[in-house]
Amino acid sequence: MMECFRQTVTASQSIPLPLLFLIFGSTFIGICVLSFLILFIVAPIPRPPTKAEKSFKCIGPDGSISIAQQLPCWQDAYVAAKAAAQKKGDFSSNGLGIEAPELFMSLVVPAYNEEDRLGIMLTEAVEYLEQEYGASQPSISENGSVKARMNGHSGASNGRTIHPPTRSNQGWEVLIVSDGSTDKTIETALNFAKDLGTKSSALIRVVSLQENRGKGGAVTHGLRHVRGRYAVFADADGASRFTDLGKLVKACEKVADSEGRGVAVGSRAHLVGSDEVIKRSFLRNFLMHSFHLFLRLLTPPATAAIRDTQCGFKLFSRPSLPYIIPSMHSQGWIFDVEMLMLAESAGIPVAEVPVGWKEVKGSKLNVLWDSLGMAWSLAILRAAWTFGVYRRS
Repeated sequence: MMECFRQTVTASQSIPLPLLFLIFGSTFIGICVLSFLILFIVAPIPRPPTKAEKSFKCIGPDGSISIAQQLPCWQDAYVAAKAAAQKKGDFSSNGLGIEAPELFMSLVVPAYNEEDRLGIMLTEAVEYLEQEYGASQPSISENGSVKARMNGHSGASNGRTIHPPTRSNQGWEVLIVSDGSTDKTIETALNFAKDLGTKSSALIRVVSLQENRGKGGAVTHGLRHVRGRYAVFADADGASRFTDLGKLVKACEKVADSEGRGVAVGSRAHLVGSDEVIKRSFLRNFLMHSFHLFLRLLTPPATAAIRDTQCGFKLFSRPSLPYIIPSMHSQGWIFDVEMLMLAESAGIPVAEVPVGWKEVKGSKLNVLWDSLGMAWSLAILRAAWTFGVYRRS
């Protein structure tokens, strides 16, 4: 082997220096091009939503399930306005605002086979939303059913004019995005809406994705269709304490810039030494800390400074949405990081807010394989944005 090495060195010495540089340069460029092509192939590109996926069902005034109705989509309007401006030669996007909100708070709930846990989460969420942002006060029974005592406000079966905002913080809606569920998730959601009462049932909209996209894909899809001044997504398991939503709103208002852009992320970092975390297996805690280290190494400074990027409880002001949602690519568990990276690159302030949290049984997360998958997805995500495979829409 040493003899072969000596012969190689001797042969290379006889090659003219310019030719040697050309060989090395061509090899380097070839490796770069090959790497880019591989990255282009492995970097996920979300499929566009189908027409059926841009519709919803709710409970009508007569208590029956409505026919599929078209969801309003602020993103479609925004993209159309941007295309029209570019056709006129204006590529600045200045003055391209998002459609005005119709209500105060939109809640997006991604749900994949959540028939057992969804009702409990919705019970807590609706009670709080109605108490803080509604015109009625619901009474919730011990078995989790909701009976609203309405105060005479009018409703509509298409869900577009429910709770017209009569004060700055009035009006709410819930978008439940069934992510290709094969169980009774949709029936559970609609039955819950029916129990709310005929005049408030249309506040609950159920969207069905024909194929499973992943949690990130379901959240992104829901956020394209929100009507609220603020939009929050929360996991269907109810692990985050929903009554902490008010803390997210206050934090978002506090950090918002002159354009009203702001993001508030729920954080479980203060619970690291609590019993909930200590009682976890050594493997789960080891993988959690390893992932956080990997995250800090691969993400830009502001995103890396967030101690808990993965908590499924995040709030967005409406003006911040066009800078984040149209450019989303990740549809798996790592989508939270992409949202925060996009917010950082757009200069949107982000507040991290401690929230209550509890361990809930029935998680679909495979600790080992999903942790490895998240690390791989994060590396691909960072490389795709760094080398131009992903670009802002």
